[in-house]
Amino acid sequence: MIRKHLHLPIIVLAGLLAAGCAEDKAEPSRPVIGLSVLTLTNPFFQEIADNLQQEAAKLGYDVVVVSGEFDAARQQNQVKDFIVRKAAAIVLCPCESKAVGPAIQEAHDAGIPVFTCDIACLAPEAKYVVTHVATDNYAGGQQAAHALLEALGDSGGKVAILDYPAAESCLLRVAGFKEVIEAHNRGGGAVKIVAELPCGGVKDQGYKAAEDLVQSYPDLAGIFAINDPSALGARAALEKADKDDQVKIVGFDGQPEGKQAIKQGKIYADPVQYPDRIGRETARVIARYFEGEKVPPQILIPTELYRKKRMNHRDTETQRRKTQRKNKE
Repeated sequence: MIRKHLHLPIIVLAGLLAAGCAEDKAEPSRPVIGLSVLTLTNPFFQEIADNLQQEAAKLGYDVVVVSGEFDAARQQNQVKDFIVRKAAAIVLCPCESKAVGPAIQEAHDAGIPVFTCDIACLAPEAKYVVTHVATDNYAGGQQAAHALLEALGDSGGKVAILDYPAAESCLLRVAGFKEVIEAHNRGGGAVKIVAELPCGGVKDQGYKAAEDLVQSYPDLAGIFAINDPSALGARAALEKADKDDQVKIVGFDGQPEGKQAIKQGKIYADPVQYPDRIGRETARVIARYFEGEKVPPQILIPTELYRKKRMNHRDTETQRRKTQRKNKE
């Protein structure tokens, strides 16, 4: 009995030594990327976040995702939290392109590299952003204008824009749209932009803006909405006012709900964005940066026009490209 008890300290000591060895062999914690998006209520930003997380995981990083929900002050506090957590990098989809400047400055002063995706910074602190990854929004706005001109035909008419001036991406879409309309009119076209109303990029505000438009302009012929939620809100307002056959809508995004509306003839067309690619490219450029590679200040991803008259071809082509990308990855 005494001999059995004498073995106990040896067993305990062996256990402690084994635990110590296990701790020595434990994997070091992975570096963390902090991501703050505009909103997670829009599937577009959820897709960016999901793909950034998945790609970063393959590259050895963990990603913490939070949402500013259109509140610039809230987003700045989220950046502060990332700094306290000693994030390796911070990615922002700014709630406001100008108001995000101080948050970027704060991260830069803390020695944390900042990347932006989808929406760029328009404040002086943009010089501290390593790389901006986004849709080619200006060219997408041009595509939207060509689509609306196609929908209106030779008759032209009055058109309106539902915009979101707080976001640099939407400013570019509107600028590209206007450039094509102005060129069209210089060539003898008869399309008149009669109004530009803020829609907040959400359904309910898109509904209210379109409701105001049809009351002010009973002969309105077309609407360009800067994203799918505002386009769908506008469509609901047109249906209520019995103007859905009169007013053609072109949106932007090409998310499932927007594509379904195009298939049903409720929206004429969308320049399609690829949030999955934005998320993956952002993760990749961060990894390249930490590997010491010189990375570009901007990576732009082209849009592809999706409209009912060619949607079957587009669906097939998009699926083919997705399959090719997966095979490469």
